Amino acid sequence: MSPETKNDKSYFAIIALSIVLVVMSLTIYAITQSGSEQNTADTISMSGYAEQKVVPDTATLSIGVVIQSETAKEASDENAALMSAVIAELKALGLEDREIQTSYVSVYPVYNYEGERTITGYSASNSVQVTTTNLDKLSEIVDRSTSAGANQIGSISFSVSDYMQKQLREDLLDEAVDDASSKANALASSLGVKITGVQTSSIYENGNSKVYYAMAMEEAAMDGAGISTPIEPGESTVSMSVQVTYYIG
Repeated sequence: MSPETKNDKSYFAIIALSIVLVVMSLTIYAITQSGSEQNTADTISMSGYAEQKVVPDTATLSIGVVIQSETAKEASDENAALMSAVIAELKALGLEDREIQTSYVSVYPVYNYEGERTITGYSASNSVQVTTTNLDKLSEIVDRSTSAGANQIGSISFSVSDYMQKQLREDLLDEAVDDASSKANALASSLGVKITGVQTSSIYENGNSKVYYAMAMEEAAMDGAGISTPIEPGESTVSMSVQVTYYIG
């Protein structure tokens, strides 16, 4: 056999092999695309939602003392004495150490900017954050704190504790899933198909906390009339959302 004939046969073999590979590649691609389109066409996704309004079981508030004096030490010492008295009152009400957390401490100069800047005194601040489930004692907490020397009461916020949310979770999950299922069945019916199964699902939980009461600093001091500070927790909303992908057929 001549060299030319051998070369021709090798050439045609390479061409034939290339054609086979191209055909295989196109076949695999077509199968993949068909499967992908089939999966997309055979599913629908739907969201479900459920919520429940509950009375919050946890309150958080800030209680502070701000003092100005001629020297930093005087301001710091007076502030420390008053804040110690405030904390003693809080503990006398039954609050535990874990419910009282120092959130801010500072001592800084107070300047007079008329003419040459001069230091006219010092300001000492100390604040604690109180987090408690004793909502029936909130009025006493505010009133006895201001009586003990607190002159800065921050916003009071109410929230639903993790424990309460856990109790509500099962009911909310069932309601949210039923909501998604109802919507999916309605859509499937309108399309002339049926729900045959569930492909995937995702769950999103949310417990909203809202501020219902706030006391400005100038209102913090009691006027001596013995009037109790009114505080109402109102309602919070605990909600759950689900995203479910269903098979249809």
